[in-house]
Amino acid sequence: MKEAVEKVINEIRPILQSDGGDIQLIGVDEKTGIVTVGLRGHCGSCPHAQMTLQAVVERRIKEVVPGVTAVERV
Repeated sequence: MKEAVEKVINEIRPILQSDGGDIQLIGVDEKTGIVTVGLRGHCGSCPHAQMTLQAVVERRIKEVVPGVTAVERV
């Protein structure tokens, strides 16, 4: 599961980097399906970061990786 999540994050990363941000995979809990990420750069302090996390990151990871139930940010 972790490798599949990393692959999706690497696909999303250029979108965030184009706005001066970045994303880092912190962990994947395969029992609960919760993925933990860190948003860096402009994404880390952006007031729209939670919306980006849910609308872009979480939605895409859930579409591609079976068993993912949520994406949380630290």
